[in-house]
Amino acid sequence: MARSVGITSTVPIEVIYGSGGRVVDLNNVFIEDRSAPAMIERAERAGFPESSCAWIKGIYSAAHASDVDAVIAITQGDCSNTHALMETLEIEGVRTIPFMYPYDRDRCFLELQIEKLMKEFDVTRGAVRDTLECMDALRADVAEIDRLTWEAGLVSGFENHYFHISCSDMRGNPDAFGAEVKDFLAGLGSRKSGKYEVRLGYVGIPPILGGLYEYVESQGGGVVFNELQRQFSMPPDSDSLVDRYLRYTYPYHVRYRLEDIGREVRRRRLDGIIHYVQAFCFRQIEDIILRKEMDVPVLTIEGNRPGRIDLRTKVRIEAFLDMLRTRKSL
Repeated sequence: MARSVGITSTVPIEVIYGSGGRVVDLNNVFIEDRSAPAMIERAERAGFPESSCAWIKGIYSAAHASDVDAVIAITQGDCSNTHALMETLEIEGVRTIPFMYPYDRDRCFLELQIEKLMKEFDVTRGAVRDTLECMDALRADVAEIDRLTWEAGLVSGFENHYFHISCSDMRGNPDAFGAEVKDFLAGLGSRKSGKYEVRLGYVGIPPILGGLYEYVESQGGGVVFNELQRQFSMPPDSDSLVDRYLRYTYPYHVRYRLEDIGREVRRRRLDGIIHYVQAFCFRQIEDIILRKEMDVPVLTIEGNRPGRIDLRTKVRIEAFLDMLRTRKSL
């Protein structure tokens, strides 16, 4: 049985941790590595085309660089390139385990997938349930960080991003991560509540570009909603593991994401949305739908390879914030 498991996207980590294993989100390994650009180059030397998604190339290199016994690949409900990635890793000696989300949000299908995963890791329902309960205490603390972001202005957009996205694998150690979260919350008592001129939502996959949140704040804006990062954190709202992953919006029809985004736009009183899209990703097309359905202005920015945001992106952010300020003053 695999003890250290890489994942290409969010999966029911309660199954792996319930079996005594450890989870490593390969996306986080890639983007947090100082040599992330070199990881892209390694994949391209191995034959990955330049016109393929940088995240897929980064995950490929991260799988080889990480000390994992197996990789769970999302073969339905995520990037279609994951199929070829999984097959490439297999022929290179990396054990892969497929996991599928039902596009139509079929409960029975998802339940069977989770049961199949439980069988793969030889774990009981009781152990998975106990793990879910333990992780929910941690997730409740992360939900409090989220509340203190948009309601109290005590947490920055990037801090919000970091703690939510870390829930995808609990940093490989739920106990240590839980302690980190509690320490962070305890330290907020000395902060003063902040108010932003413009309240923004960040929509789309986590950015491959560094410095985005910091630059938005330097120009008077603040990200008080991180859409998918919050979804990755699985906010506790049900005792059922199946229900929890059915409510996770990312793998299913885009309408479920739109419902979630629209609800949070109203609740968090957002003035506008930054929609991040990744070059060579099919989800770029969803920008058409997002722009039609949102009741607030949308700025779409595109990233390709790891690096700092460029001057053109900075100018566009400045212009967007200026437009939102004018709109609020009318």
